[in-house]
Amino acid sequence: MATVIDTLKARGPEDRAVRHPEKQNRPDTPVLRKPDWLRVRAPGSGQYNETKSIVRENRLHTVCEEAACPNIGECWSQKHATMMIMGEICTRACAFCNVTTGLPTQLDPDEPRRVAEAVAKMGLKHVVITSVDRDDLLDGGARHFAEVVTAIRAAAPGTTIEILTPDFLRKDNAENVVIDAKPDVFNHNLETVPRLYLKIRPGARYYNSLRLLDRVKQRDPSQFTKSGLMVGLGETKEEVMQVMDDMRSAGVDFITIGQYLQPTRKHAAIDRFVTPEEFKAYEAIARAKGFLMVSSSPLTRSSHHAGDDFAKLQAARRALDARTA
Repeated sequence: MATVIDTLKARGPEDRAVRHPEKQNRPDTPVLRKPDWLRVRAPGSGQYNETKSIVRENRLHTVCEEAACPNIGECWSQKHATMMIMGEICTRACAFCNVTTGLPTQLDPDEPRRVAEAVAKMGLKHVVITSVDRDDLLDGGARHFAEVVTAIRAAAPGTTIEILTPDFLRKDNAENVVIDAKPDVFNHNLETVPRLYLKIRPGARYYNSLRLLDRVKQRDPSQFTKSGLMVGLGETKEEVMQVMDDMRSAGVDFITIGQYLQPTRKHAAIDRFVTPEEFKAYEAIARAKGFLMVSSSPLTRSSHHAGDDFAKLQAARRALDARTA
């Protein structure tokens, strides 16, 4: 029988206060009871523990843990872990995110080596590298991202690399350093519809994020681009469809759509649970709009099944190239 992992209870009040000091004066938001389709198995297999051990030995952070991802049991049991670089403290305070907010520490120059060593030790065919936002750095951490990509190429040349980056807002084209490092997939999530940005993603700007994805394609058309949306925050179907059109205008190849899950009662409230049938409808619409790859389900997350999805993405591009040749 499946066990529900309740991320609202996974951390105590004291821990939440440390992680999210900016949210402590907010009133508690209501919590909706999760439907059956959001039940997941609790982690604990031997392979899960081995993955956890490798992460600890290399002193790494993962978004799987920091963002309280519901898929951690499944992914770590299959030796899939999304590495989170540049520390565990984010300079942003997004209303949906469980990553700690505060003043980050200095970058660790040895981190790229340790990440690459962990990737090689885990024998990953595909790895996802993400990060906290680092508005305190002149380049937003772009060079550090590039160094991690370069280190993985040297230590695990057979591994394909997907990066999930910040928006590099007001960083004077710093993203070019990351693009030129030539990851296989450049991912940046729009997260929600433009109307909800001030409430859900106040430190970001929708059109800046959209332009970032467009600049990747302009600079290196061969790179796959990817972006994701959370639903269940109060958006309308029409707004989601407009974001799909915006993504396609920016040349985005791969869209992910998943249910927003509330990390604590101080975070943005869930407006509603989107049904599996609605997710299937979004998938059909996205495919009709021309995305090469679509992942749309209640438990879809940016890096969930990323390796398998990358193989499908490559196959879809080959098929498209063959049709247009």
